[in-house]
Amino acid sequence: MNLYTLLQGAGYSTDGIADAEVTLVTEDSRKAEKGSVFVCVKGARFDGHDAAVSAVESGAVLVVAERDTGAKNQLIVSDTREAFSLLSASFFGNPAEKLRLVGVTGTNGKTTTCFLLKSIFESLGKNTGLVGTVKNMVGDVEYPARLTTPDPFELNSLFAKMVEAGCEFCVMEVSSQALAQQRVAGVHYEVAAFTNLTQDHLDYHGTFENYIAAKHKLFENCDKAVVNADDEAYKSMIEGTSCSVATCSALRDSADYSAKNIEHKPGGVSYFLVGRGKLERIKMRIPGGFTVYNSMTAAVCAIQLGLPFADVAAALSQATGVPGRIEVVPTDTDYTVIIDYAHSPDGLQNILASLRKIAQARIITVFGCGGDRDRTKRPLMGQIAADMSDFVVVTSDNPRTEDPEAIVNEVADGTKNAKVPVVTIVDRTQAIEFALGEAKAGDIVLLAGKGHETYQIIGTEKIHYDEREIVKNILG
Repeated sequence: MNLYTLLQGAGYSTDGIADAEVTLVTEDSRKAEKGSVFVCVKGARFDGHDAAVSAVESGAVLVVAERDTGAKNQLIVSDTREAFSLLSASFFGNPAEKLRLVGVTGTNGKTTTCFLLKSIFESLGKNTGLVGTVKNMVGDVEYPARLTTPDPFELNSLFAKMVEAGCEFCVMEVSSQALAQQRVAGVHYEVAAFTNLTQDHLDYHGTFENYIAAKHKLFENCDKAVVNADDEAYKSMIEGTSCSVATCSALRDSADYSAKNIEHKPGGVSYFLVGRGKLERIKMRIPGGFTVYNSMTAAVCAIQLGLPFADVAAALSQATGVPGRIEVVPTDTDYTVIIDYAHSPDGLQNILASLRKIAQARIITVFGCGGDRDRTKRPLMGQIAADMSDFVVVTSDNPRTEDPEAIVNEVADGTKNAKVPVVTIVDRTQAIEFALGEAKAGDIVLLAGKGHETYQIIGTEKIHYDEREIVKNILG
């Protein structure tokens, strides 16, 4: 691709720019090479503007910056993060414009909702791509996921692969960080969905108001919105937007779509989905109260896209679970081991509330909190675990560069008034082994926080750590 075509496709002027062949668009100065366009992005630890000269020396044919860097071929823009997204899209021929996009945001439920949507579409013969936390998919082909929402160049590369593979739909998780960092700038969604909003990522956003403002960006760039009306934050999501709105609720009849006659069983949950003069029974093979909300949101998104109500309900009833989301680990024991990604106060509360409805005996909860992340949620999660479990084991999660023992102690501060046994074991494997040894017939052992992750981050090193393997080895 030549440089003029790239700039014009992103909506930028070519005045004063020398044309050249382009091989790559990057914000990483280490990837700058002959034919690359280097975008100067200022991050928390490094300002890309300081690397502009070295990028040119490495062969970059254009520097995109917010201020003069002294580079010979230079484009000055007001927002380089936005420019990186727009240029990345142009490099791949603006592939998002050729897909029917569904974006899902919220503190919890994004992953499951997206997997359920993909399952619905494919059950109805629609080739579908997926972008999310667990993995990225182009039809049935899987690609690894490093971030919930990839950087713009990787994201548009995935979009292009989907177009080439003949995908009609793409469902994607859209994180608050991605929205704040303009990773999806220029991307327009046919439907955007809101699951819920609770305390999380305040280490990045600083305030809850900033967190809400980031999520709101998704609904500024969509045609239709599907929102959980049982979470008051939904009003903030759609305030001042022009999209048409469909509300969902498990508590109120005033919503456009509601879940009625909800039945919880160990093997799943069922309910009637009622909306706009129609009624269909939904039978999910995934237990938990949040499954009602996730499946209802997925169903209404599909209906808003024009798929038949009855067909959507039938497709949902065939859907399976998501790795690391209320995942039952196979064990030859008289107790149950469940892995779940719950890593926020609301997420932990939801999974414990759901398990309480199906538990035959005690709930033994093993969990920790990540390092270099929001510290204020640590005692909150400790209190929730102590209030809603029968036995609590506080341990390590991804300590990163923090002292694991210090994190455990901050979590344990929230359990000081606990009326149930609370044990602190910093080593996660030892904590799991202790919990399995404590478990008796009918108990549920919940391993919360890691979910789909198959690693642990200690210091700056990511080491292999799969809780399924840990359980198997302990029991074996």
